[in-house]
Amino acid sequence: MSDIAYIIPVLGVVGLIVMIFKSIWVSRQDAGEANMKELSSYIADGAMAFLRAEWKILAIFVVFASALLAWSGTLVEHSDWVIAVAFVIGAFFSAFAGWIGMNIATKANVRTTQAARTSLKKALSVSFTGGSVMGLGVAGLAVLGLSTLFIVFYNMYVNGAPVNGGEMETALEVLAGFSLGAESIALFARVGGGIYTKAADVGADLVGKVEKDIPEDDPRNPATVADNVGDNVGDVAGMGADLFGSYVATILASMVLGREVIAGDAHGGLTPILLPMIIAGIGLIFSIVGTLFVRIKNENSSVQNALNLGNWGSIVLTAIASYFVVIYLLPQNLKFERGATTFEFTNMDVFWAIITGLVVGALMSIITEYYTSMGRRPVLSIVRQSSTGHATNIIGGLAVGMESVVLPILVLASGIYVTYSFAGLYGVAIGAAGMMATTAMQLAIDAFGPIADNAGGIAEMSGLPKEVRGRTDNLDAVGNTTAATGKGFAIASAALTALALFAAYVGIAGISTIDIYKAKVLAMLFVGAMIPMIFSSLAIAAVGRAAMAMVKEVRRQFEQIPGIMEGTAKPEYEKCVDISTKASLREMVAPGAIALISPALVGFLFGPEALGGLLAGITVSGVLLGMFQNNAGGAWDNAKKSFEAGVEIDGEVYYKGSEPHKASVTGDTVGDPFKDTSGPSMNILIKLTSIVALIIAPHIAETGDAHAMADEIIHTEKTEIVISEAEVDEIVNEKIKPE
Repeated sequence: MSDIAYIIPVLGVVGLIVMIFKSIWVSRQDAGEANMKELSSYIADGAMAFLRAEWKILAIFVVFASALLAWSGTLVEHSDWVIAVAFVIGAFFSAFAGWIGMNIATKANVRTTQAARTSLKKALSVSFTGGSVMGLGVAGLAVLGLSTLFIVFYNMYVNGAPVNGGEMETALEVLAGFSLGAESIALFARVGGGIYTKAADVGADLVGKVEKDIPEDDPRNPATVADNVGDNVGDVAGMGADLFGSYVATILASMVLGREVIAGDAHGGLTPILLPMIIAGIGLIFSIVGTLFVRIKNENSSVQNALNLGNWGSIVLTAIASYFVVIYLLPQNLKFERGATTFEFTNMDVFWAIITGLVVGALMSIITEYYTSMGRRPVLSIVRQSSTGHATNIIGGLAVGMESVVLPILVLASGIYVTYSFAGLYGVAIGAAGMMATTAMQLAIDAFGPIADNAGGIAEMSGLPKEVRGRTDNLDAVGNTTAATGKGFAIASAALTALALFAAYVGIAGISTIDIYKAKVLAMLFVGAMIPMIFSSLAIAAVGRAAMAMVKEVRRQFEQIPGIMEGTAKPEYEKCVDISTKASLREMVAPGAIALISPALVGFLFGPEALGGLLAGITVSGVLLGMFQNNAGGAWDNAKKSFEAGVEIDGEVYYKGSEPHKASVTGDTVGDPFKDTSGPSMNILIKLTSIVALIIAPHIAETGDAHAMADEIIHTEKTEIVISEAEVDEIVNEKIKPE
């Protein structure tokens, strides 16, 4: 194996070391007064209690799933029971990535509150450093875990055999278990965490803000602690596991397709396979550099501009470094070969595919920021429509969400076309890897939002001066936008990754085309398009049921506990935390089962080509639905926050507590499960179904080929052979009979 492969884990270790130093710095910051520490401890204890309860359920799933994978790995060629080991490691790393985020967020929140008593500059420094701990932890674990396992499996299975041979296929098939483990945990963490946080948020808003007319995060609201816990379990732990899985799946898809690229003898011919991991590694290093750019000078400085500078800095530096990496590693001329199909390209074509991926990711963030930012046309249109009532607010938000998919889809489609024109399917995959290269920075920007949100809650519950809450609200408003842009970035990367995984699946399954003229393929295309719909329905309905229980409990406490509204009695916070915990753990099972079982059922019942139709339907429908839900929810949320700052409509200024503000709260409540539960789960659904298909491909490939051959014999127009159904069965049996 090339010595370059051994450099990649070192890059992951560097990221983890920097993460540790940043974590220590955050922990050493002042945590404030005793009551602030007490409130923070409630949030931390509730968050960790949820994680422990979730891990108990997921541990049972991991045991059964790994046993099934170990058994299935012994049944076919190019697989091995070791895939179960990779699955367990991927699941553990994914859960650990979520824990890293949870641990630092529950420390950084109260320290951000205390820092906000001093200045906005200090508050940004603490909250963003907390977010960067999560970003570096996720990216560092992904680079370290994936590269180390690849080295182990290469030495175990390949060790000098041809790169495009069956031994390398076995190594990558086993490595896919790592990605499956990561994505499986990510799905349950994202869905479960999303149900938890939105049940608490909706319950707190509907009773506290609308019915009782008390401020957000008011300590008199029994659901306010559960709401702040939810910010951590959904937007931090769930998001960490989510992007860890996305990161791994993107790199894996590029590696699988890299096996089919002929790159000469340099570095053992491994460079097309190693390149995605190397790009991820250098992206991690330049994300560390990018964090140094996130600074503001004073209270009037733009927090959004500071974050954008760090983001663009890491992207530009990664792009420059990619040029030298590609030129050094890849020969000038390369060829992608699959059967009789070849695609010739150069190393510069690969570089431009990487640049295209970076540009697509940046454009997706810019477009999403436009549709979800305060002060921009889309959010202002919802603000104006709030003045005429709740219904028009809902109509406006739905319209903005639907409109918001147009430009991202055009950008995404252009990205697919351009990257393919540069380097074929490998170009699409390496473009996705380029897009995900700066995941550490993207996640740092994304994760700082929930920390700022929690900081504002602690400030409100602690009764700190108004200027403190003003600073945390400034950070929180930017955090809403960065959360939306992060989700847009994630769904775009999921689309490119799914296409790369789809291409890898087609190669391993041994099928050359997906023919929609065939009834079973067309039928599964429609079934696939339906799956994101029912998945979203289950997730949103789960939030609705849990929120109903939360509303009833909050109302009960206001009615039955004298002195809550006067502040002389303490609400029973733990009962609201318990409602969200039980509901999220119970309701996350059904959506997760759909994602894992549907591709396996279709593949084994209808064959590989029908499964290809299912994957195509899931990908297209899931991308559109994910973008719509993420952007509509983000726009509704910032329309509500616009009223909290004060907005002018037709010459009259409206503030918090006004009738238009109440209408905006309703819209935000509808958008909550969109943007924090079902919407962000779409990118996991898309990738997870593709990874399941990739893993079962060797099990269904032979049967699929035999039926395809028999079908071709029956329907060909160039033969006069008459063949019976019995003879078709004989052909099939002969094809799949063990040698």
